Amino acid sequence: MKKLTKQINIGGVLVGGNAPCSVQSMCNTDTRDEAATLSQIEAVALAGCEIIRCAVPDMDAAEALGRIKAKSPIPVVADIHFDYKLALKVLDAGIDALRLNPGNIGERWKVEEVVRAAKERLVPIRIGVNAGSLEKDILKKYGHPTAEAMVESALGHIHILEDLGYDQIKISLKASDVMKTVEAYRLLSSKVDYPLHIGITEAGTVFAGTIKSSVGLGILLAEGIGDTLRVSLTGDPVDEVRVGFEILKSLGLREKGINFVSCPTCGRCQIDLVSVAEEVEQRLQNIDSVFTVAVMGCVVNGPGEAREADFGIAGGKGEGLLFRHGEIVRKVAETDLADALVDEVLKAGKKVKPK
Repeated sequence: MKKLTKQINIGGVLVGGNAPCSVQSMCNTDTRDEAATLSQIEAVALAGCEIIRCAVPDMDAAEALGRIKAKSPIPVVADIHFDYKLALKVLDAGIDALRLNPGNIGERWKVEEVVRAAKERLVPIRIGVNAGSLEKDILKKYGHPTAEAMVESALGHIHILEDLGYDQIKISLKASDVMKTVEAYRLLSSKVDYPLHIGITEAGTVFAGTIKSSVGLGILLAEGIGDTLRVSLTGDPVDEVRVGFEILKSLGLREKGINFVSCPTCGRCQIDLVSVAEEVEQRLQNIDSVFTVAVMGCVVNGPGEAREADFGIAGGKGEGLLFRHGEIVRKVAETDLADALVDEVLKAGKKVKPK
């Protein structure tokens, strides 16, 4: 059962409480390049991204982000470090949330100015603790970035905001080590009721990062921990969004798009199943309809899986059977299998909003 946390509102997306775990990503474009950044935001939004974050390294980026925010189809979070003036600038521009650690902003009066501006606009702040950038005194105390060190850092930042009467907070504790991250989130979850943004940072390339993120986030989500997530991958942010939804779908926590089933193939398969499966998955990747689609290769498990799916194919020798809602539609030549299956799905036209 999901832990009930305090709920906050990020540009209309509810995070925490009874809200479903939302999926977010971060642009890897230069924020000062407005056209490129907006193009990437539109691409991740098409893939289902619900919140996007952009780096704000300087005042030019802060000014550009205000204009980007005005055109963005989804809520925008500004990633701020060190300079409180950047936070004030994006708050004036109507940003939806800040990623900001109050402890690295400097003197208390600077933090007070940022919090005052955020409070006036009801803009949430994410405290983002990373194992690779802990405070020197905490590293000296623990020797290296342990889970306990990460939690102590987070609690220190939380107390700064709480002392200023601010509670529109969410928190992340990220490390590249999967089990260290899991341990840190478990510990913090036992201490606070703020919503948690979960992720494995610097997880790696699409292949390795997907595995590490799936294991770590899967453990946390199965234990009821996590109100919003980002899958951090070295690559296209669109992949982060797709992997995030697949993790949630596999645990039954969200419904969005196609639940894709395909067999691993074996010596009994007599069609080029890999090519068919890849083509079908690629062509249906942005479909909003909530369907199970099966691409199966032989007569052993194929007919059963295809029959149980909403739509499916079961391969034979150079051909396959096309199924729709448990019934055989017709026999199709191997060269036409992908087209026939995709056409059946698209004809159904069932549109379901993500849950």
